[in-house]
Amino acid sequence: MCGVDETPGRAASDLEPSTSRPVSQDRFDRYLRFRSELDDPFVELDLGLGGLEPSDVEALLPALDRALVAMRDLEAGAIANADEGRQVGHFWLRAPGLAPTPQLEEAIRSGIDAVEVFTQAIHSGRLSPPEGGAFTKVVLCGIGGSALGPMLLADAFGGPEAPMSLRVLDNTDPEGIDTAIERLGGLQDALIVVISKSGGTPETRNGMLEVERAVKQQGLDFAPRAVAITTDGSKLHQRAVKEGWLKTFPMWDWVGGRTSITSAVGLLPGALIGMDVRAFLAGAAAMDDATRRSDVWRNPAAMLAAFWHHEGNGVGDRAMVVLPYKDRLLLLSRYLQQLVMESLGKELDRKGKVVHQGIAVYGNKGSTDQHAYVQQLRDGRHDFFATFVRVLEDRSTGHFEVEPGVTSGDYLDGFWQGTRNALSESGRNSATIGVDRLDERVLGALVALFERTVAIYAELVDVNAYHQPGVEAGKKAAADVLALQAKLLAALTSDGRDVRTLAAAVDADAADCWPILQHLAANRPEVHVVAGHDPQQATFRLR
Repeated sequence: MCGVDETPGRAASDLEPSTSRPVSQDRFDRYLRFRSELDDPFVELDLGLGGLEPSDVEALLPALDRALVAMRDLEAGAIANADEGRQVGHFWLRAPGLAPTPQLEEAIRSGIDAVEVFTQAIHSGRLSPPEGGAFTKVVLCGIGGSALGPMLLADAFGGPEAPMSLRVLDNTDPEGIDTAIERLGGLQDALIVVISKSGGTPETRNGMLEVERAVKQQGLDFAPRAVAITTDGSKLHQRAVKEGWLKTFPMWDWVGGRTSITSAVGLLPGALIGMDVRAFLAGAAAMDDATRRSDVWRNPAAMLAAFWHHEGNGVGDRAMVVLPYKDRLLLLSRYLQQLVMESLGKELDRKGKVVHQGIAVYGNKGSTDQHAYVQQLRDGRHDFFATFVRVLEDRSTGHFEVEPGVTSGDYLDGFWQGTRNALSESGRNSATIGVDRLDERVLGALVALFERTVAIYAELVDVNAYHQPGVEAGKKAAADVLALQAKLLAALTSDGRDVRTLAAAVDADAADCWPILQHLAANRPEVHVVAGHDPQQATFRLR
């Protein structure tokens, strides 16, 4: 099959015995043994080619049972982030009745209602731009989970018939922002959605300020078309209230960004592009129910976590390659990168022991990537396991054969089967998540499956899945760079001085000053450099 193994003359029988998998006496029996599912919507986890043996699962049963108890405690309101005293409640978002207090339950229910009421007002034209017309575009400023979740939803449900288009600004790259705004064209019909829990996230703030500048340059008012999703009392909330923004929606400190897709963070942009938010929440709630099962063999999240643990020897020795066989799931691997890697990538376990845990995640889509890296997956380093996502329904309408008796979808499913089998023949294990169609209920269930699997796996390896000290350290380091930049700007004069001299003037390391001075000279007209690409000879001065 094209793209699976392009090595001439290389057959499965030619593989070294040490790397090939013994042929099962009955692969169908293995499939039935290592299969768990959710009936409605249909989501099947197939670990028949996962390399697990019953004894592997039995050995993990005590730890898995403890993990399921921990999940029950978490959902009941236990403190998950001891260092911050925070609960973790994204599971309550699709089952408000589980919230530990009536006040939280009502807040969640009213938040969902508010999203629907606001969206209906936008789509009907009751809320419209002050200059006239209707809102037809959504410009979203966010980063991380505040961008990846909406982007995943837009790819899945934002087709040509969607009532509004979505453009996401998720970086602080000036050229990228300029390109995005240029492609948007006129902003009169643009609804600006700014998502930031604290209101101080630099990338999001910068995107908001850039869009605000573009709006004003077009002679338009910003506040009547601006919406904030943030925590009550944050800098962003204060600004939105002061300036009279169109609407604000709540974020809560018990919902992390990477698990916020079933909050207003995902629901509002999803609703604006036409997604059925109730169906999305219902699918997530249904999977949550399935992943609460005490019978581990019937619990898809527990079994998937056991598979991850087995493949990585409990320490993340192998990466996870995500291959969804559906174009609308192109962004699934990027979404899972954040969910898995930010949750599990930890230096310390809960006891303070250095463990350096984590699972690397990469991927794109099938069958495209059979022509990109499956050659290495089959014949190269055995440093991964695969997760396939298979959608049974090829298209919602019509039937077209590209050759007698064969459709494009038949080829796609054939490529999945061929790739999975080719990897198995080389001893490379995989999980397949099968669904009947890609709709809101199914995508909600998929999101919930991976959220719960991450939480259970974190319990197995004893790390806190709900804090991210490494991310905060990166933010602090960036702030330190900007503080040093301000000092270097103040130290520049009309006399040219080299890097070491300037570093001494601000009491800093020349190695830290050099990249800052390079960047300043490339972007600030008032900063002049001589021999700018030679770190030993370059001199910098004010024009």
